[in-house]
Amino acid sequence: MKISVCIALLAATVGVIQAAPTEHKSHKFTLTRNENFKRDAKRSIAKAHRKFAHKLSTNAAGSGTIPMTDVSGDSEYYGEVQIGTPPQTLKLDFDTGSSDLWFASTLCTGCSSSQTSYDPTKSSTYQKEGKTWSISYGDGSSASGITGLDTVNLGGLAITNQRIEMAQQESSQFQQDPVDGLMGLGFDTISTVSGTQTPVDSMIAQNLISKPIFGVYLGHTSNGGGGEYIFGDYDSSKVGAAGLTTVQVDSSQGWYGFTVDDVSAAGGSTGSFSAIADTGTSLMLLPNNIASSIAQSYSATDNGDGTYTISCDASTLTDLTITIAGAQFTVPAADLIYYQQGSQCIAGFGYSSMSDAIMGDVFLKNVYTVFDQGTPALQFGPLA
Repeated sequence: MKISVCIALLAATVGVIQAAPTEHKSHKFTLTRNENFKRDAKRSIAKAHRKFAHKLSTNAAGSGTIPMTDVSGDSEYYGEVQIGTPPQTLKLDFDTGSSDLWFASTLCTGCSSSQTSYDPTKSSTYQKEGKTWSISYGDGSSASGITGLDTVNLGGLAITNQRIEMAQQESSQFQQDPVDGLMGLGFDTISTVSGTQTPVDSMIAQNLISKPIFGVYLGHTSNGGGGEYIFGDYDSSKVGAAGLTTVQVDSSQGWYGFTVDDVSAAGGSTGSFSAIADTGTSLMLLPNNIASSIAQSYSATDNGDGTYTISCDASTLTDLTITIAGAQFTVPAADLIYYQQGSQCIAGFGYSSMSDAIMGDVFLKNVYTVFDQGTPALQFGPLA
């Protein structure tokens, strides 16, 4: 998960849910973009470390849509979700790398006045529960509070009795973020509160979707932003002629883990490595040796903080080719420039001491992805 532009990382684990509803149901979540947010690659690196802390060193049917925001040059994607009855609308970061549903609340003494705070006293479907939860991140940010149960509406999909995590305390870093909280889309064993059914679990269990999958398309700011999440199906019109490539998922560590066969650029090649598909991470964060090899291909300079400085002239860069299950996917040279600050440009890839790479939005916005919780598996396809 990245809160704001950053790769804030919660430790998480995986639960596989099997379901076989008979009706074909799904919903789209359309993304738009927001101009009012600044990127921070260093914070993104720090948050990634915390999120995966225990890994260190070692044509869709449906009528409901959620307008979402593509923040500051594809650094974060969030959408509006309705909580309670009558509905209270909150902006949540959709994140496949974590599984907690938490947000600012009127119980919070340290939340930002710019955030929308959920008020349980105004919801007729709220049920008191009172389990405690606490989350902290590598940049020093944190949040904690108590749980409750309420109806969560995702574009017309009304999930009843969903466990929600209401913030009572929130650090100053979250007050600067454009979101009110997080919608975790990972497996249930990632949840910080034991025994929690995630929103995806609940949609399956309550027969709100036909298939235990969701399709993800993330837009480019350069093309007007936008994108969509489709729960229970995927949008085949957004997949290129080559179609989808199915990739086996290793769920043993609690995430959508898979194998990258190779990454190549300007004649250089990395060989295979393990990776995690995470919509809540801005950059591609790679193991040290893999990142160093790619950086060398682009004459990128190590900044000593997990980031690289790269040429600001995309015409001098070559595309990055990523091979997965024998299929090749491209990250265009322009997307390898994460952002420019003065005369310096920061690369869209960085490094960490993790054994797995985190394939964040720099990669995922250049493919169509189907997250299959039931198998589990991933499907990647070139964009149409």
